Formats: sequence, C-alpha cells, structure tokens
Amino acid sequence: MKIHEYQAKSILNQYGVRIPRGEVAETAEKAYEIAKDIGPKVVVKAQIHAGGRGKGGGVKLANTPEEAQERAREIIGMNLVTHQTGPEGKLVKTILVEEALDIAKELYIGIVIDRAKEAPVVMASSEGGMEIEKVAAETPELIFKEYINPATGFLPFQARKLAFQLGLEGNTFKQAVKFLLTLYKAFESTDASLAEINPLLITGQGDVLALDAKMNFDDNALVRHPNIKGMRDLDEEEPLEVEASEFDLNYIKLDGNVGCMVNGAGLAMATMDIIMYSGGMPANFLDVGGGVSEEAVKNAFKILISDKDVKAALINIFGGIVRCDLVANGIVKAARELELNIPMVIRLEGTNVELGKKILEDSGLAFFSASSMKEAAEKVVPLASQ
Repeated sequence: MKIHEYQAKSILNQYGVRIPRGEVAETAEKAYEIAKDIGPKVVVKAQIHAGGRGKGGGVKLANTPEEAQERAREIIGMNLVTHQTGPEGKLVKTILVEEALDIAKELYIGIVIDRAKEAPVVMASSEGGMEIEKVAAETPELIFKEYINPATGFLPFQARKLAFQLGLEGNTFKQAVKFLLTLYKAFESTDASLAEINPLLITGQGDVLALDAKMNFDDNALVRHPNIKGMRDLDEEEPLEVEASEFDLNYIKLDGNVGCMVNGAGLAMATMDIIMYSGGMPANFLDVGGGVSEEAVKNAFKILISDKDVKAALINIFGGIVRCDLVANGIVKAARELELNIPMVIRLEGTNVELGKKILEDSGLAFFSASSMKEAAEKVVPLASQ
C-alpha cells in the first residue's frame, strides 16, 4: 500500500525523523492561513502517489501568504501529469504547504527489501533529487549500500559508515547518523517495504531533514497497523484494482488488450509470457486463487469486462485444488448472467477436465477451446486484434 508524502512524514516524525514544518490543505484559503503561520516563504506541493511532481508543475515556491494562496489555486484541481502517472495524469485534491528552507546540499537515502539477499538494504547517495534508477544506471559507484541482518538490526557503525561515505562532517555527520537509525526504526516498526527520502536536505546551518518522503507498506501486515491502513487513498488507485481487492482477487491493470483469468500466480505469469511470445499484450494480471469458486469466477469476469481495453480474454485454469467441472459451471453461469460480449478462449487442465470441457460444449455459448497454453495464446491474440 502506498501513502502520500504528508502521511509518510507524519509517520516518520513520530519516530524522531526530522521534517520541515508544514500542514495539509484542501483549499487555497487554508494554504494562505498555513503560510501566514509558518512563512513567509513556503513551498506548495501537490499530493499524489507519483514522483516527478516538480517537473509537472506540482511543486511551487511562494514568497508571501498571498502568493501561496495563488499557487494553491493553480495546483488544487489540476490534472498533474508526470513520468510516473502516465499521460492520463492524476487529479490533485490536497496540497502540502511547508516552510521553505535554505538548501545547501541534497542527498538520497532509501531502504528496501533486497529479495535476492533476503534482507533489508539501506542505500545512500550524494545524488539527491535525482531518480535513483538513473543514478544506478549512469553512476552506480555513487550509491552506497549496507545490508541489514534482521536479527541484529541496523547497527550504529553501519550508519556512521554511510554518513562518512556521503562526505559529511561534524554536527551534520552526527545528525545524519541519528537520522539513518531513526529512519530504519520507522521502516522496521511499520512493516514498510519502502522508505525513501529524496532529497535528504542539508541546510546552510548543517541541519539534516527529510525534504521529501515516500513509504510503501506490506499489505499482509496492515492488520497490525490499523492507523496506517486508514491512510489508504482509494482515489489514487486503479478503480478495477480496488474492486478486485474487495473480492480478494489479485488484479493488476496492464496496457494490453488480451484479458487474462488464471488460478495461481505462477500460472498467471506464464500465461502473460506466452501471450507476449505469441505477439499479443496482456491487459491485466488476474489471479483468482488456487481454490477458485463459482463466485470468484463471476467476480473476476465482472472485472475483466469492465476494462474497455479488453478485446478478447484467455481463461487458463489448472484443476488441482479445485475441479475443472466446478470452474466450467462458474464460467457458464457468469457468461450468461453478465452477457459477455468479447471472444473467449478457455483452456482447462487437471481434475475432471473432460467433464469440464463437456459442460462448456453443452452450454451453447460461443467459447473457443484450447488443449495447451500455446494453442490458447495463438487463438486469443488474433481475436483481440479483430
């Protein structure tokens, strides 16, 4: 789960991470009051779940409360387009009004889970304010890493090592060490999957603050953090993905036109791969789970046909935990109730597969059948192009 910058800063501040003074506003009048209280110079920042806001016009400096009010009017309600939102952009509903600070240096700090190493890794770079992917591609030697043993946690000597590699000295060095340790404490305590400070600000006075903050959380751990779960902003998420989560379906919207419905994440990945190998492009990742039921099939179909980009669908089911005849009954029932009007290729394999195929054949519905994944992909790709 993702949250907004102001929410991430609020969480980090509870653990002792230093942040600029600021408040959230939903109106230009509120922005004026905040700027009057903490100003006179402030920064007005659009709050959406995407990076690159400054380049898109979503971050603006204001020298007076009146100017902050005007900048807020420009940003609130705008459709902000960045390299991460795609061409459709994101509607800005809230802004963060923060004190403008003296910027002497911008650094980068990030914590993620390295799945290959099976451990968290703290990353630091002198190239703050830039996309870390770009830094990794062009100047990887400027990214310093410390892997964390989960049994011992992030140790002080590791924080000191990173601060030294960033070239920090004196009181700034001490502040940076404390900042790193408190950031990791927040990351670990909240079951975060990402904590990124970009940029980490060094002021002219040598103080260390989080000028920007981004946090993502492990969905499976949110039951332990109801306060964080309550920060979820459904308006920032793909509507079909939100609907799928309500039905306990694993759904991710993609850019293609071939809809997929599969039981099992591994089979879903293989299905998308073979669609692309056959010259097509999957429109989604949709895993209905190993123990798929008739109700799950119906809900999955409802989401599939709600995507106007889907021109044909491939249903790829392996009857292991569940029987193919039960799945076939669910497909027929859903097709009739929802009045499906797109071509559909169905490949069943596993327990009671012959009975499942017979149910589909006897339904009188215009399904296309396939006996292998390759055959199914080769059938559905042309259908999606018609």
